[in-house]
Amino acid sequence: MTKETVQKAQNVNILIDSETINLTNETKLKHQKTVKKAFSLLELLVVILILGILASTVVPKIVGAGDKAKKDLVCVQMKGAANALKMFKLDNGMYPDTEEGFAALQSNPDSDKYPNYSSQAYLEKLPKDSWGAKMVYIKTGNKFDIISYGADRREGGTDEAADIKFSECK
Repeated sequence: MTKETVQKAQNVNILIDSETINLTNETKLKHQKTVKKAFSLLELLVVILILGILASTVVPKIVGAGDKAKKDLVCVQMKGAANALKMFKLDNGMYPDTEEGFAALQSNPDSDKYPNYSSQAYLEKLPKDSWGAKMVYIKTGNKFDIISYGADRREGGTDEAADIKFSECK
């Protein structure tokens, strides 16, 4: 072989070796990239622990919020009914009797007793609480109270089943 042929053969070998090195390096880089995409078991456990701690502090606050919102809504609904009762008193000089109840705010129960009754109803529909039950009206002397029996719809009870009284609303 001539020197020139030997030189060409060496150049080809060098090119082949450099291509092999490049391919090997690319394969290593690809392998490293795929390995780095996964989480270790320890990292997953730490994340689950952090989420558990957050859930244990946040969930109890959220769970009771629905019941409190319903009670607050009942107080707002009672205030609307109380305003209608006050308008009734302004026109007629007294609150309706307990027996007449909220129905007296929809139509005049006794035109002799309430001659100044408004031409329009004081309430369009009877007030209901957040649980869909009718509220109770009680006249006590020159005052009144409105009561919702709560979630159980029965007098008495505790927690979310406790009675809600207008006189105790803020």
